[in-house]
Amino acid sequence: MQNDPELAARLTALTRDLVMIRSTDARPDERERCFQLISNHLDNLDDIGIRRYESNGYGSIVATPEGHPSPAILLCAHLDVVEHPELHAYGSTVHDGRIIGPGAGDMKGSLAILLELFRSLHQRTPGLSLGLAVTSDEECGGEDGLRFLFSDVGLRCGQAVMPDGGSLNRLTVEEKGILHLNVTCHGDAAHAARPWQGVNALHRLMDRLTALVRHFDQYAQGEPDAAGELWYPTCSVTILHSDNESINRIPEKATAGLDLRFTPPYRSDTLVYEIRQVLGEDCAIDVLVASEPTHLAPDDLFCQVIEDVTGQPVLRARASGGSDARFIADFGIPVNLSQPIVGNIHSQDEWIDIASMVSYYQICEEYVRRKLRT
Repeated sequence: MQNDPELAARLTALTRDLVMIRSTDARPDERERCFQLISNHLDNLDDIGIRRYESNGYGSIVATPEGHPSPAILLCAHLDVVEHPELHAYGSTVHDGRIIGPGAGDMKGSLAILLELFRSLHQRTPGLSLGLAVTSDEECGGEDGLRFLFSDVGLRCGQAVMPDGGSLNRLTVEEKGILHLNVTCHGDAAHAARPWQGVNALHRLMDRLTALVRHFDQYAQGEPDAAGELWYPTCSVTILHSDNESINRIPEKATAGLDLRFTPPYRSDTLVYEIRQVLGEDCAIDVLVASEPTHLAPDDLFCQVIEDVTGQPVLRARASGGSDARFIADFGIPVNLSQPIVGNIHSQDEWIDIASMVSYYQICEEYVRRKLRT
């Protein structure tokens, strides 16, 4: 690893500019602002084709050298971040070698690295078979981003590099499957002072959810692996809602949001069937996201470069979380999924370590140089 203060300063400045843009799912105008900043960063590159796509209101940008629509290496990132209620939250500070702010770690710091790397490498080596894809819907499933680009547009590459999981010396090789569900129960409205005159949909739903969570407790087994992951199916209730706006009224409808993560040999269709059996016929299930467990098959050369640059061994790890890498892996394309050192993901004090950003930049730069023999 080489210390590079100038590179660290450039990456820090660009990351902080990106963090200031509130590019959340609810703010398409802010997502477009972020795309404009990205386009401005790439505009001065000769012989680079920049194409914009849109699916269901979510934009994407793909940059590839002329003559290489399916590059040997594709750098992949997303610009969307999770929502925070406080308007003042979308700024950043630099403290103890970290950039601190919402989205800094997931993944605007890594986006800054890929933008700077893409521009620098193409300035030095015009025509390099290196592409860049940036999407804007990863935090809400990725269906209109990388899935759309690979399944509908037909984007392809030889290898993908995606800094959206793992860590500097931890490479993700497997990810759990993902199920996002809405579960709805109905009842009969009544005055809350006379609950016996109605059927409380919230109570009915909470009873069903308690049974479901207890059902999934049977899968808990084993100890955390070296990366701190537990490799078994899980079910988390993340949203509980009714349309009720009066505290003295029994609600006639209630809905819950569920996030399930599962391992082989389980599949999304069999788990949905199992969940229906536990919840019963009076609960309606709406499947929002269904993705199977993913094997990413990272390049051995990428692993070797990590070790050479950092001087530390690589841990090949499984991850409970998911990423858009699954949409690329579905086409048999290897994905190299690691990232700089980050923390407090999805909180207001989310952070990314600046020194590790420089190291990750150097890893990717050296990987491209060796892979493409530049």
